[in-house]
Amino acid sequence: MVDYLQKTKDLLFEFAPSVITALLILIIGLFLIKLVLNSTKKVMKKRNVDVTLQKFSLNLVSWILKILLFITVISKLGIATTSFAAIIAAAGLAIGLALQGSLGNFAGGVLIMIFKPFKIGDLIEAQGEMGVVKEIEIFTTKLTGLSNKEIIIPNGSLSNGNIVNYSTEGTRRVDLVIGVSYDADIKKTKEILMDVVTSHPKVLQDPAPLVAVLALADSSVNFAVRPWCNSEDYWTVYFDITEKAKLALDEAGIEIPYPHRVVVTK
Repeated sequence: MVDYLQKTKDLLFEFAPSVITALLILIIGLFLIKLVLNSTKKVMKKRNVDVTLQKFSLNLVSWILKILLFITVISKLGIATTSFAAIIAAAGLAIGLALQGSLGNFAGGVLIMIFKPFKIGDLIEAQGEMGVVKEIEIFTTKLTGLSNKEIIIPNGSLSNGNIVNYSTEGTRRVDLVIGVSYDADIKKTKEILMDVVTSHPKVLQDPAPLVAVLALADSSVNFAVRPWCNSEDYWTVYFDITEKAKLALDEAGIEIPYPHRVVVTK
């Protein structure tokens, strides 16, 4: 027991300086990394670097500095960095195969930064999801869905798929189809629908809105109602025009067809 305690004591005295030094390096290193990231962020803001590029770059720099700090810490603990590098090299193939999805996502993030199909704050539709871009990270992109849910899409899939950006042009066309009875006066119907569209305060006059006969359907004459608005006003215009068109047509006595069921009794 005495020999065991003595050996333990000797080991503690032998390794204590290395452990303490490693802890100090870790604490000071994390502090310096935070300082570097904050300074870099201030410089980027001062030079008006795009917000999307700021966050992606800071995320990437943070990972690189932390990996370097980790290697430094383990070297102070007595683990030879050359041996450590050899282990990583030997396991490189296995790691590459296991993380090929992650590497693909990283490459996708780099491609997004280079080609910039969207930026933070844009409303996009991709991979069957629609939302406002909240953050572009190294491996994933986060969207805030229209119902305020968080959507996380891998950058690999995002960069290789179709992306619809609704914010790039600044304006959007609202496409509505409104059907009326074949008995309705087409000219009068067009005038009513155009009045509804042009009287809305958020509808743009340039490009000019369009109201036209779209199709002669089985049970209705369908009108294409296509006002333009600013991108952020899309849903307001969509819902308002739909409601006001129904009320205006009802007031004018113009019927909007709907399925009827006739029950015949004998």
